[in-house]
Amino acid sequence: MESNQNRGLNDTEMRRFNDLGGKTAPARVAVVAAGVVSPLGFGWDETLATLRANKDCVSPVTRFDVEKCRCKTAGQVSDERLSERRNGRKGERLHRATRMTMVVFEESFGQDPKFKPELTVIGTTSGGMSFGQDYYRALHRHRDLRHSPGWIANYPPQKPVIDAQDAFNISAPCQIIANACASGTNAIGHAFECVRSGKYQRVLTGGYDAISELVFVGFDSLQASTPEKCRPFDRDRSGMVLGEGAAIFALENLESARARGARVLGEIIGYGISTDNHHLTQPDPSGSGPRRAMEQALQSGNRSAGDVNYINAHGTATTFNDAAEGKAIAELFGGVPMSSTKSMMGHSLGAAGAIEAVVCLLALQAQFLPPNINFRNPDHGLHLNIIPNESREAKIDTVLSNSFGFGGANASILIQKLAA
Repeated sequence: MESNQNRGLNDTEMRRFNDLGGKTAPARVAVVAAGVVSPLGFGWDETLATLRANKDCVSPVTRFDVEKCRCKTAGQVSDERLSERRNGRKGERLHRATRMTMVVFEESFGQDPKFKPELTVIGTTSGGMSFGQDYYRALHRHRDLRHSPGWIANYPPQKPVIDAQDAFNISAPCQIIANACASGTNAIGHAFECVRSGKYQRVLTGGYDAISELVFVGFDSLQASTPEKCRPFDRDRSGMVLGEGAAIFALENLESARARGARVLGEIIGYGISTDNHHLTQPDPSGSGPRRAMEQALQSGNRSAGDVNYINAHGTATTFNDAAEGKAIAELFGGVPMSSTKSMMGHSLGAAGAIEAVVCLLALQAQFLPPNINFRNPDHGLHLNIIPNESREAKIDTVLSNSFGFGGANASILIQKLAA
């Protein structure tokens, strides 16, 4: 048997190697680059500064008329700053989601220009929904359809990714995962398993979603959105607010990354999924679905609940979601510090898990706990260690990020600082 040092395994992985009867242990999966754009800002530095400043980035909706809606706010990405990425006349026809995707590609490849992905896995829910709206309205009202080829061409969910890959001369196959609000985390988890299995050395992954009127009024009609502040896990929470954005991760086999001298931002070590099969929109009130996903992530990473130092909760601020997730976290983790950063930027649906995974990486890099803002009154039914209103310094090594979607789609990933 090769030595621990020669195989590049830590003690935990060596135990797993022996438990597998001497079979090759799963590869370690490093994050060698990442890009993010969200209501919190463009890029790592702006996002970190906003998190530390505890800033509420939810604002009145400006992209479409919300006069007849209960909720009139959302987390929005600056159109002015996105327009700087239009790249000439062709860029003017690109969907906002495409420009967001290009922004995060630019940041990621700026961090590691030598990263050459063999596969791209991206999560989304809305795709080019607003172009679909434009086409339908023009058709319904018998208006001029001369723009319809552009609307139709940019509608498919893979189009923003393909356009971004084309802009950066990437020819990797592209896989799209659409699994409600778990999509971004599912994409990262699937990419993680692709690298961990040894089938791929380098995978580009993440999520994107741009706010659209159809999705906004849909959530409003369900009365899932709030006309008030977004207050995850608060006793007086009254609903979610929507957001938008994109985030991308460059995942690589750790040995490969070290061999070429790549900077490692963190290590993904576990992934768990489950399905409630309880209700179309409501989670199982027992919290069994979220709990299974978190337990699987721990098992996948060969960690215990006591190893986790921070949880970035799904935390949409809806009554049933927070109750189910909070119950599962309380039962499994006890008093581990936790927050929902959706309180600061809204819920970006398919992009949420990817953006929040960047938040987790920033927490590990800067050694702080992101805040759960707008928090006033603890819910007496939820025994949780919420990080209220202000970020704080802390020593953290392992974090868990949760994403739970309609239909009971649950996903969790476990991320740690790079271990020796």
